[in-house]
Amino acid sequence: MKRIMRRRTFLKAMGAGTLAALTSRWAYGEPQQQRPNILYIMTDQQSADAMSCAGNQYLSTPAVDSIAATGVRFDNAYCSFPLCVPARVSMFSGRMPHESGVFGNCKVSQAPFPFPLIGRLVGEVGYNCHYVGKWHKTIPTSRTEEHGFAIVESPGGHGNDSKRAQLAENFLMQNHEKPFFLVVSLLNPHDCCQLAREEDLREFDGPIPPVPPEGELPPLPDNYPIPEKEPDYLRVWQKEQSARIYRSYFWNDKQFREYQWGYYRLVEKVDRLIGKVLKALRESGQEENTVVIFSSDHGDGHSRHHWNQKWSLYDESAKVPFIVSQKGVTKAGKVDHHLASATLDLVPTICDYVGVDTPEGCLGKSARPRAEGREPETSREYIVSETSFTTGCIVGEDKWPKARMVRTDRYKYIAYDTGKRLEQLTDVEKDPGEMTNLADNEEYRGVLEEHRKLLSEWCRKTNDSFTVPGHS
Repeated sequence: MKRIMRRRTFLKAMGAGTLAALTSRWAYGEPQQQRPNILYIMTDQQSADAMSCAGNQYLSTPAVDSIAATGVRFDNAYCSFPLCVPARVSMFSGRMPHESGVFGNCKVSQAPFPFPLIGRLVGEVGYNCHYVGKWHKTIPTSRTEEHGFAIVESPGGHGNDSKRAQLAENFLMQNHEKPFFLVVSLLNPHDCCQLAREEDLREFDGPIPPVPPEGELPPLPDNYPIPEKEPDYLRVWQKEQSARIYRSYFWNDKQFREYQWGYYRLVEKVDRLIGKVLKALRESGQEENTVVIFSSDHGDGHSRHHWNQKWSLYDESAKVPFIVSQKGVTKAGKVDHHLASATLDLVPTICDYVGVDTPEGCLGKSARPRAEGREPETSREYIVSETSFTTGCIVGEDKWPKARMVRTDRYKYIAYDTGKRLEQLTDVEKDPGEMTNLADNEEYRGVLEEHRKLLSEWCRKTNDSFTVPGHS
């Protein structure tokens, strides 16, 4: 009775608007062990193609590959914003970053976060919610009642992935009387930022092997050149930030190849630590009762379009890994080509598994039906990602140049609000490397207008102030 009263008091405090969203589909008398554990492993700055299970022959990721081997890999999954803090607040709330007033790597805000967060939703129905690793969100870690994680273990800033993995192993090897929700947030391959700045990786979490002779470096990709009709503001931004963020503005071909090689070594480095976490899960005896979700907050240019870093809405920065696996339950080794939003879909997917209704207003869809081989009721017509070109941020302040992306099954549309050339349209079926801009091609005028309308519809739906070219 006391437990029920506490729940009622909590829901009353949250307000009637979130009551339906927090109502659990699991009865309180349900045996705890029937509910699956959730293990969410996320890396930082890992592109969707930076996995050997995605066909990349220049690296080896056996740990991530093992998750894909027992689950479903969504190979058309995008982040909602290719930058750390906006992506992370989005994945833990199921809302677009602009809805939360986060337009860049904002610092911690003392204002209450405006939407329910997944840790609180899961913890409210009896899960032990535990967070290990990089935080990088606007919510203070001390505000447990808001983010919902009973314990947040976040050793150090940059580096320290080895410690993070060890903390995750320690947690998994404990005796768990309740189902758990464990987030393991690892930093790499984010150290590619230090690699590009020629900083000593020994100051972070250890070095990578020496750069090999030029003949052993990976070749430049087919989409290495800058597209002829690319929106101009992207290179304005790259030049403006070249002193610290985009040293690549001055690089030659060999330097891009060296960077690409180093990036892949950092991916392999974090994959080895993921392997240790997965080994601990197996040894704990909880593997078959645990849903493992793997993703990243955003990608990295890693030499495509003469780009490193994030912010860009090209696939290398905006497209991320997204794998959902429960051994013996999900479709083993399947690749799903439907459009997915790895950030927006995380909250609905976890809610689906733990038996909580997705909060009203969440924009994603549960990946569980497709992961288990069941067709969902509806499929997506399109997904949207956004970006703002700022190196700092005050929560709620929206004053920087920005861009939006609409991805449909065949086409990808990017619109900027700054510059001389504002639009980019790509036929991704014919041009997966995004090298030919069709925005001013009269044969594609109808396709262009269709995507403008989709973006305008999305902006109205999500109260986005972005002005779509050609639409007031």
